[in-house]
Amino acid sequence: MQKLGSPQAYQQFRTFLESACGILLGDNKEYLVNSRLKSVLARNSLNDLGELVEKLESRSSIALREEVVDAMTTNETLWFRDLHPFRILDEMLFDELEKEARTRPLNIWSAACSTGQEPYSIAMVADEYKKKNLGKFARGLKIVATDISASVLEKAKSGEYEMLALGRGMSDERLRRYFQALDDGRWKVNVDIAAQVSFRSLNLLQSYSMLPGPFDVVFCRNVLIYFSQDLKRDILTRIHGKLRKGGYLFLGASESMSGLNDKFEMVQCNPGIIYRAK
Repeated sequence: MQKLGSPQAYQQFRTFLESACGILLGDNKEYLVNSRLKSVLARNSLNDLGELVEKLESRSSIALREEVVDAMTTNETLWFRDLHPFRILDEMLFDELEKEARTRPLNIWSAACSTGQEPYSIAMVADEYKKKNLGKFARGLKIVATDISASVLEKAKSGEYEMLALGRGMSDERLRRYFQALDDGRWKVNVDIAAQVSFRSLNLLQSYSMLPGPFDVVFCRNVLIYFSQDLKRDILTRIHGKLRKGGYLFLGASESMSGLNDKFEMVQCNPGIIYRAK
């Protein structure tokens, strides 16, 4: 693939991206930049990465900055990803959390929610739990789902998915139970499931003060791998500040907690590891 700019322009773009959203690009990720930004350059009549960086540094176009961050943010996701986090919720945590939340809704935050598969999966697991345990979570469930990308949030809010996306983790049984078929071949999340999820724009590097909280559970999965160690520590510290004491944090399968033993304790679930807020 033809490079979009000089090595110097690539280094400047790396600096911009880390400052804008925390993502660290390695020395060998030029192919990723090329593939994701080629169409952005064409739409904005820019010849190469150098011209793009120059325009981004001038801060003359907020829309362009958002478009670039949107293009570079990884949005790959699937339903019930890795399975065990949802099994842990259903089989281990809901009983405990229900006792704590009898007089209020259960509050869950899905950070970096992408196109909505994770928060909707959580709502479906909670619905299955409530049907097996009548009378539990009488005050309901509130899921706040956040992402930095405006375009994926719009898709998530619509609750509409093509069959190709649903084929990634959604069983036929759950498809029939929780979706309505649309005339154009897509499927829409049922109203009662969608009503439990609210979507908000949030850059994890910025303040969390506008999030409702405190939360009983936070899902922050498969996003911290893109950040530096210092940013990871900062994000996890601030997530701890939004968790109730004794609340739980789920990280991605390839992510781990390091150096925050004063704030979290590890809970082995076999399979899976979660973290309890101290």
